Amino acid sequence: MAKSSSPRAVAGGGEHYSPSSKTPRGGAGSKPGSAAWLVDSKWALSAALSLLLLLAAGLAMTSTSSSSYISASSFFSFLPSGHQADFVEAHVHVNNGGAAAAQPTTNANASSSPPPPPPGSGLPRLAYLISGSKGDLDRLWRTLHALYHPRNQYVVHLDREAPVGERLQLAARVAGSAVFRRAGNVHVIRRANMVTYRGPTMVANTLHACAVLLRRGGQWDWFINLSASDYPLMTQDDILHVFSTVPRNVNFVEHTGYLGWKEGQRAKPLIVDPGLYKSTKQDIFWVTQKRELPTAFKLFTGSAWVGLTRDFVEYCVWGWDNLPRTLLMYYANFVSGTCVPPRQHPHALALPDLPRMVASGAPFARKFPRDDPVLDAIDADILHRAHSSSPPPPPSSSSSHPPIANNNGTTAAAMAFVPGGWCGEDANCREVDNDWVLRPGPGADRLQRLMDRIVRSEAFANSQCK
Repeated sequence: MAKSSSPRAVAGGGEHYSPSSKTPRGGAGSKPGSAAWLVDSKWALSAALSLLLLLAAGLAMTSTSSSSYISASSFFSFLPSGHQADFVEAHVHVNNGGAAAAQPTTNANASSSPPPPPPGSGLPRLAYLISGSKGDLDRLWRTLHALYHPRNQYVVHLDREAPVGERLQLAARVAGSAVFRRAGNVHVIRRANMVTYRGPTMVANTLHACAVLLRRGGQWDWFINLSASDYPLMTQDDILHVFSTVPRNVNFVEHTGYLGWKEGQRAKPLIVDPGLYKSTKQDIFWVTQKRELPTAFKLFTGSAWVGLTRDFVEYCVWGWDNLPRTLLMYYANFVSGTCVPPRQHPHALALPDLPRMVASGAPFARKFPRDDPVLDAIDADILHRAHSSSPPPPPSSSSSHPPIANNNGTTAAAMAFVPGGWCGEDANCREVDNDWVLRPGPGADRLQRLMDRIVRSEAFANSQCK
């Protein structure tokens, strides 16, 4: 350590001299002839003080009850007490079996118990990406409010196909929301990306959102990507409550190493995504040449909708290993973003599907048509969320942001949040009370059973990517 040179400087005091000193140094002829001359010499006085200091330090070290602390403290006995206390704390953690009586007591703070953690320190924080395209402004806004919780972080993105007016209106709505402004946890991607369905630009857009969350999103534990056509089937209080019991190193990726038909129609064909170089959206197109399967790594396919740990996201974005960059370059010519057979699309969910959705225990579902009655049923029966057309609360006199009009004529301020513990006693959730207060409901029980089947089952160890 850099500060371990301090004792060495003291021990070497006998070799230090001042250019202005008149005391003779070196040579046999300069050897003193009497004890009185030694006392008057500045050099001798410095040497004597150094010797006394080293002697006092040695006596202090021999008085300790543990020899392990002698060797450790000897390098830090000349440092300020604050540094010594830091070292003692680290020393105790390294030597887990050390007795408390062996700790130096020169600093009272070293023996005091640590302060209790703040409320809610054990609760996780989620980071969401909610993406949309042309015409998705209103339903992205609705999905954002259905997913909102002040503990979480949110990135919202309307791709470049959406008109500039829609993207500006989304930014204005976020800026005009008093709750969003106070929490500061909703981030709008203003420089929109061109995203092509099934193309690598979907992956690039997801990595862009991850980078924004790592830079501006503070602390969070899992990243979840959703679209404007997705919707939650339980409250954030339910999800946060259950995720607080899940190990923070578990990723949720639906995957399979069995390629089947995808080997010939996904892995071997080469495609070009126009979104990489054009400002207008076009579908991907294939080239005639094909490639062999890679041998440097194994291919897995699955769903594009994932729940990833922060550690895994940091690995993908910061890339201290070259594998993420290699895979990104490989997938630049790979059909991605879908796990359904060619020329098929996800089933559009409707009211008859609601019982099956709830019974699945899944926290989210897709794909919902725009303003379908099933969304109103989920709001009323599952989320207990007021209808978005309810009259907005009166604007605060201190607010400089007027209500923003929706496309359907209502105001953005009328969009209701899902009630939760963070709302306190305010049913309209106009203020953030305590974001660590959770009120889990039946959705937590459904998700807990799902986690028991996925994470806590005996088959979990065999379902890892290998």
